[in-house]
Amino acid sequence: MPAERHIGNIALVVRDYDEAIDFYTRALGFTLLEDTDLGAGKRWVQVAPVGGQTRLLLAQAANEEQRACIGRQAGGRVFLFLETRDFWGDYRHMREQGVHFREAPREEPYGTVAVFEDCCGNPWDLLQRR
Repeated sequence: MPAERHIGNIALVVRDYDEAIDFYTRALGFTLLEDTDLGAGKRWVQVAPVGGQTRLLLAQAANEEQRACIGRQAGGRVFLFLETRDFWGDYRHMREQGVHFREAPREEPYGTVAVFEDCCGNPWDLLQRR
């Protein structure tokens, strides 16, 4: 039987480290956990929701192949799911911070949800489960 495990980081290709840090910390209220200069223009940048276990590793695109993936890491489908206990409070905060929602919030059998875009255009679900 495997030991207890979890996903520690999900790499997210971004245009610019500082733009992404600003978006995730200001607009989504994430915490900047680490920003370490690795030299040669690379940084180890981790952000996470308050109380979250999984972190986003913000990876600035380094070549054309990586730049082509910015905003389309899941082929245009919703890529990540931000679960909350206060959908309407988070929704209002995000709208006030200029986050683009692709649709109005809707009620589904599993909860309240709305699709928004991060600073690079990746679609996310903001979700409060029932």
